[in-house]
Amino acid sequence: MKGFDLLETKVMLNDRLFLVNEFKESTSKNGDIISFTFEVKSEDYHDVTTLLYEGKFLVELPEKDEKFTGTIQEYSTSVTNLYEFGNVGVFKLSLLKEN
Repeated sequence: MKGFDLLETKVMLNDRLFLVNEFKESTSKNGDIISFTFEVKSEDYHDVTTLLYEGKFLVELPEKDEKFTGTIQEYSTSVTNLYEFGNVGVFKLSLLKEN
């Protein structure tokens, strides 16, 4: 495990910017993985989940000047009701680097 990189604050998935609360890089038997959490407001819920259903993304880490294709390995959300306006949920995403 490479540990937490507290300086990493932004992740882009298919040109959509996410401000990240936690960021971690690790290595598994399948390859390198990045994991991060981010907040989603109720008004962004539909757009974010529609994007995540794609499953595979062009991932950009602007602070590291790094780009790669990533595939979802794990995905979870808080139990917050994002159908109620004004609520904010926490999403956790782990992506396997493909190149």
